Amino acid sequence: MGLLILASHNAHKLAEVRDILLPLVPALESLESVSCDIGEPVEDGRTFAENAIIKAKQVAQLLNLPAIADDSGLCVDIMGGAPGIFSARWSGQHGNDRANLELLLAQLADVKPEHRGARFVCAAALALPDGSVVVEEGEMVGKLRTEAAGAGGFGYDPIFEPSGYDLTNAELSANEKNAISHRRKAFEALAAHIVALLGCSR
Repeated sequence: MGLLILASHNAHKLAEVRDILLPLVPALESLESVSCDIGEPVEDGRTFAENAIIKAKQVAQLLNLPAIADDSGLCVDIMGGAPGIFSARWSGQHGNDRANLELLLAQLADVKPEHRGARFVCAAALALPDGSVVVEEGEMVGKLRTEAAGAGGFGYDPIFEPSGYDLTNAELSANEKNAISHRRKAFEALAAHIVALLGCSR
């Protein structure tokens, strides 16, 4: 197969997605790798899937290459799925992990442990230059702690305890977390479509 672009400048995300897709997609590169400065797309979708499609389609059409992208966030049961697509800017400051986490903890301060169920959701999209797209989703189910624990991970990881574990995502090693992550599940499901649409072999 030819070059496949990850619609992101994030080197850490590129490494994680490469780890998931290799050896299926040896020619996966980020926007940074191809020296492409196309600006940030307006993520005005109503769902993770819609936002992933927006990002993948923009890159596929501008570079005339197949592109993959993802969108993810935390969905809290008792909050009706919020913060959801607003996870990264829940506090009003985009990307301020500490402020987002502290606000969510404050909002859930009086919620009993049995009602603190939550899940991380990731939608991964593959877009082709002809405009066709396919999307797959993955989830990591768990519950929220009442206070942060652990120094690893990012975002809401210090308060999220995945089902079957007595540690938060921030207390797990990177390999342990990535093995059960919502992103891994979404991209592993997307891999079958990459094989079918781009003609590579597993």
